[in-house]
Amino acid sequence: MARRDLDGAVVIVTGAAGGLGAALADRFANADARLGLVDIDGDRIGGIAGRYDNAIPVVCDLTDADACTRAVNAVAGEYGGIDVLINNAGITHRSAFIDTSSEVIARVMAVNYLGSVNMTAAALPALIERSGAICTITSVAGFAPVLGRTGYVGAKHALHGFFNTLRAELRPDGVDVTIVAPTFIATDMQRRALGGDGAITGHRQSRVGRQLDADQVAERVYRSIERRKGTVVLGTIGHIARTMTMVAPSAYERMMARSLRSELDR
Repeated sequence: MARRDLDGAVVIVTGAAGGLGAALADRFANADARLGLVDIDGDRIGGIAGRYDNAIPVVCDLTDADACTRAVNAVAGEYGGIDVLINNAGITHRSAFIDTSSEVIARVMAVNYLGSVNMTAAALPALIERSGAICTITSVAGFAPVLGRTGYVGAKHALHGFFNTLRAELRPDGVDVTIVAPTFIATDMQRRALGGDGAITGHRQSRVGRQLDADQVAERVYRSIERRKGTVVLGTIGHIARTMTMVAPSAYERMMARSLRSELDR
């Protein structure tokens, strides 16, 4: 299959105000992409978009389906269409389920899962028109258990189910659907993790191997879309987790629980 030409493409990146989202903006800008940079933080996204000649900032709450439609229309109206949607925005929590309010679970699911669904629904007609591509950033949590993150893991599993099915539906339309599942990335997302009460948690994240570099992940995302990949797992731990959850799930669960147990100390 021929590679997708991304030079000069119109690309929407959600969660673009920092971390991996900002790294993705940099990588696609290097390919002369025209960028629609979406985030709920208006001040930060304006600063990121200001770095580039062909980028517009779009403030959007992804949990609001109508707001997602307005965001997509703003980008398509500015650039005449959409070639690539990257669902990157997300939040996490770090708390045992027994100590976690239902509001936290609902919030994590709303942002991580429904936010991606809302943006995809809004962008899909434009993507079909140009035989475009959808890329969703998930996590090892999309196929493996991760202690103290029931809501996050549930949302990521849901994303895998949704986008694997959507890929099959969209194949006749020539729209590629790529899932990229990294392990922990060295960004400030983990420092903003919610506790069970909805406030930023004071529990530190456990050290689980070497964290991935955001710029390197952005490069892999770019290449995965270019090469029309289906599902891509990033990081040594990610590959170990995927293999062990298939062939030795109980052993993986015990190993993972030991490495993360301290995060749940009360």
